[in-house]
Amino acid sequence: MAQAVVTGATSGIGRAIALALHGAGHEVIALGRNRAALTELAALGLRGVAVDVTDAAALEAALAGLAPDVLINNAGMMPPMRHFCDAEPADIDLALAINVGAVLKLTRALAPGMRARGRGHIFFTGSTAGHAPFANLAVYCATKAAVGGFAQALRLDMAPYGVRVTEIVAGRVETGLYNDLLSAEARAAMYAGQSAVQPQDVAAMVLAVLALPQSVDVARFDILPTHQAGATGAAKKES
Repeated sequence: MAQAVVTGATSGIGRAIALALHGAGHEVIALGRNRAALTELAALGLRGVAVDVTDAAALEAALAGLAPDVLINNAGMMPPMRHFCDAEPADIDLALAINVGAVLKLTRALAPGMRARGRGHIFFTGSTAGHAPFANLAVYCATKAAVGGFAQALRLDMAPYGVRVTEIVAGRVETGLYNDLLSAEARAAMYAGQSAVQPQDVAAMVLAVLALPQSVDVARFDILPTHQAGATGAAKKES
């Protein structure tokens, strides 16, 4: 049974991918911080591991003894949407720690084993914000651009060893990403009229990419709502 590690597995895209991999026959190690959600996943047959990916020692302990064939680097956060000059330093540090630092550390911990075994597939949940600018999202754009650059360079490092690397470039996906950033009314308007990709759509694409022959490596795939023009709207300039 192939083994898969999924971070940020307790909700949204991560949960959908974890369940899809489990349904496809993988042994799934689901990493996250929500213990109740992890218990629910465990009841479904997944192995839930409670861990804060920014805690290096805890992450190392959680990964001990694992030899995954699939790694889904999905854990991430969006800092408050505001002008960069008004961004809180703590929010900047947290975004860098989760969206970039933890991704590098997790990949560094598991990629060498894949290289040694001569197989594996590493996915990164990126964003359209990593490939295009959006107002009031400067820090988030910077972190996702870093993920995109790392994924593409890592692919070149790993390709000679039979390890594939794919960046998931997601547009507007209906998840809890904006729960603490936008009002319920704003979120409803954002997702109205089937204007958002669903997490299970992203999971279906991951399974499709995994099913391709070993000789084929999808460097990135963009998954967007059919009618999406932009990920966010620019806020009105304050007078």
